[in-house]
Amino acid sequence: QVQLVESGGGLVQSGGSLRLSCSASGMIFQFYVMGWYRQAPGKQRELVADITSGDKINYADSVKGRFTISRDNAKNTVYLQMNSLKPEDTSVYYCNARNVFTKGGSWGQGTQVTVSS
Repeated sequence: QVQLVESGGGLVQSGGSLRLSCSASGMIFQFYVMGWYRQAPGKQRELVADITSGDKINYADSVKGRFTISRDNAKNTVYLQMNSLKPEDTSVYYCNARNVFTKGGSWGQGTQVTVSS
């Protein structure tokens, strides 16, 4: 059973930085595309960034140049380094794992990121 546990959220001032981590278990990590999504109150969940086991990366336009996704296949962990944070980045951030063969996905419980102006 796939388990994803996020950490690293919190409250930060505008212009600050945070690093999110997502530790995965119960899966063959290399078989999964790992992603970060976010959902603000009253809005749909949206992709922030994802990364394949071969380090092919996709970013939302709104975070390009500010956020960096990376993964450590030896540690079964994916990271999201968030710099130059803006109040509009305030959301619950969710880790996602998508199996490249079955296309099945799993979600973490989410971690709150709040950026004050």
